[in-house]
Amino acid sequence: MKIERAPLAGALAVALALLAGCAPSGSDTPAAPAADATPTAAQADAFVAEVNQAIRTEYPEVASAQWVSVTYINGDTQMLAAKANERSLGKLGERIEQSKRFSGVQLSPDTARGLHLLKLQAPMPAPKDPAKLSELTQIATRMEGAYGAGRHCTGEGEAKVCRELGELETVLRTSRDHDAQLDAWAGWHTISPAYRADYTRFVELVNEGSRELGFANTGELWRSGYDMSPAEFEAEADRLWDQVKPLYQDLQCYVRGKLEQTYGEKGSVDGMIPAHLTGNMWAQQWGNIWDLVEPYKGAGSLDITAGLVKQGYDAEKMVRKAEEFYTSLGMPALPASFYEKSQLVKPRDRDVVCHASAWDMNFQGDVRIKMCIQPTEDEFTTIYHELGHIYYYLAYNHLPPLFQSGAHDGFHEAIGDTIVLAMTPQYLASIGLVDEPTTSQEALINSQLRMALDKVAFLPFGKLIDQWRWAVFDGRVAPADYNKAWWELRAKYQGVAPPSPRGEEFFDAGAKYHVPGNTPYTRYFLSHILQFQFYKALCDAAGHQGPLHTCSYYGNTEAGAKFWAMLQKGQGQPWQKTMAELTGGEQMDASAILDYFAPLQTWLKEQNAGKTCGW
Repeated sequence: MKIERAPLAGALAVALALLAGCAPSGSDTPAAPAADATPTAAQADAFVAEVNQAIRTEYPEVASAQWVSVTYINGDTQMLAAKANERSLGKLGERIEQSKRFSGVQLSPDTARGLHLLKLQAPMPAPKDPAKLSELTQIATRMEGAYGAGRHCTGEGEAKVCRELGELETVLRTSRDHDAQLDAWAGWHTISPAYRADYTRFVELVNEGSRELGFANTGELWRSGYDMSPAEFEAEADRLWDQVKPLYQDLQCYVRGKLEQTYGEKGSVDGMIPAHLTGNMWAQQWGNIWDLVEPYKGAGSLDITAGLVKQGYDAEKMVRKAEEFYTSLGMPALPASFYEKSQLVKPRDRDVVCHASAWDMNFQGDVRIKMCIQPTEDEFTTIYHELGHIYYYLAYNHLPPLFQSGAHDGFHEAIGDTIVLAMTPQYLASIGLVDEPTTSQEALINSQLRMALDKVAFLPFGKLIDQWRWAVFDGRVAPADYNKAWWELRAKYQGVAPPSPRGEEFFDAGAKYHVPGNTPYTRYFLSHILQFQFYKALCDAAGHQGPLHTCSYYGNTEAGAKFWAMLQKGQGQPWQKTMAELTGGEQMDASAILDYFAPLQTWLKEQNAGKTCGW
């Protein structure tokens, strides 16, 4: 079951703050108060209202340019997207500059929040210099295009064979040949060095833009979007990691032992897991090596992929089944345009970015997803995740555009996976995809371990990407040490090692989409905490009795009403208040995920008894 998914609308849309519903600015910038006039609260109210209207009017053009650039990848569409991005970022910069006039004015809470969020809209803050702005947008477009069109080729002439990311991932997922896996892993990691220099320049440019906005660097800007200071947020992320770290360490120890049983001395490196042996290109989720780690063969086995194939599920049928879960909670049906305009399958005639993403094209109901769907379990659960974004968009479309985002970005990523947690074996049986599940301790451990291979294994990876970027942005990691610092963090947090020496001729961080795509990543770490917290709150609302992991609120409109009420708040109030309205507390907390996996952690400790764990 795949957990972390793509950004909501692609990297450049993120740069425009499309991600999680934040929008870019448009063309007609509201007039600033006269230079000799003392600004008033009323003028600030009017300024924010005009900005919201301009965003709502002009945003669809920018979103359309970005949509085409990732569903029809070529030089022309990339140029159009870059220019649209350039215009939008330029206007955003003008508006932010004008908003500074209201500093020190006593403002209404909504206006003050709107002006603050305006400054935070672009994770890709652009310098004021028009030439540098143009350079930045071109680099961003070029990096995303290079990633999307990446191929690893071997051989010459008629013997030349080129494989794209999906094909290389298939090798990691299905092969148990150490050398074949190493070849596929190393092959994809030859793509990113081509834009290492671009990324270095990109960092210089966005840092300049961040400083012009009043932030020390881009990492500080990113950490300012959580209704707390950047330092407080960094400490909060560390606190959450400390809560879940023992569970992860127990899982890493068990999995490492199983890899050593399969691959002998090649199955570990100084107590760490070789990155290419986890069944995933980035070792971020380990569910694809289930066959190597399954403790009780066949106990409680659920073959969702076989069920999809047997029942003739195509892409649209899979999406409609996911939609039906949301509507069972009392949420509205998706608009007809969703099915007319979404990219559900990979076109045969052109390059596209297949990385799944969800899009709000106009703040008025033109919502879409972009995927290359195959009838597999991973794709099926990914759809439920992406529809979480779509329903969040629809729920808060009534708000001013500056408030159209998640309570914070981790909320947006958690919504769909809160639904995925409720896809229990009983739910899957109820929709005919699996047989009626058996109940036993062995089946429970199998089920929990399989889920932990994705959701728990992901936690350190979800945290370390931005740990690396924060250090890159603030200068603690120099360009000459990009790769060294990357693997040091992989070792520190994941206990994962490279399968071969990785010098600075490589750019292994850039082999992950979200780095060249400039998508902040801590949101995914937070979402893996929040989804269990939300899940528990909805289970409580549904009146669930019994162990947390047995809860499904499918068809429960009371839980659905509580969820929908939260979604409708968007980013219009501090996330702590939104959290309290759903869960009863204002703090992010990992106790629910620990509660959920308590049976597994007890079992893991038993299995690891006598082993040397840690690294």
